[in-house]
Amino acid sequence: MHKLSHCIAGDWVPYSHEALYEMAPTRILAAAPGGDPGPFSRLVRCLTPPYLLLYVLHTPRGEAAAGRYQSPDVSRQQFEEFMQRFGRYLSADARFDFWAHAPAEQATVVWDRHDQLFAYGPLARYAAELDALGFRRGDARIVSPHQHHYRQEFDADARALLAYFCWTHSPLRAEDEQ
Repeated sequence: MHKLSHCIAGDWVPYSHEALYEMAPTRILAAAPGGDPGPFSRLVRCLTPPYLLLYVLHTPRGEAAAGRYQSPDVSRQQFEEFMQRFGRYLSADARFDFWAHAPAEQATVVWDRHDQLFAYGPLARYAAELDALGFRRGDARIVSPHQHHYRQEFDADARALLAYFCWTHSPLRAEDEQ
């Protein structure tokens, strides 16, 4: 399963990022190779809980209205259990972006629909974690042209995710929409 495809010689084939990251003055841009949820989880673990999770549903398939769904405060254990339960869905479907915010540090990690990770906050900790995972510095941007996949087989997981917490819903912002 993959959430992205790209065109090679006229054929659409699965796309997977290389394990790369870029440093900028205010953030790190990294890739999630093959949609692996591990790098996202490891970057979030660099932060002090509790976390606020934000599930930005920009392309619903009938499970709920498009919008931003914010969790209540989540402990590290609750985050780990959530990722264990929904990691497969999060890695293989592109209908959403997923954020984790640590209010104590004003730090945020975003896993977007392109399997890119945007990390704001303790950049040195993030870089050390990515280095430990075997990432190297390089261009982590998405290829173009590409396609997103919204998979019917994950519709039940999308509904279950929205029932997992008592999410607070708000409308999409202009920057959320595709």
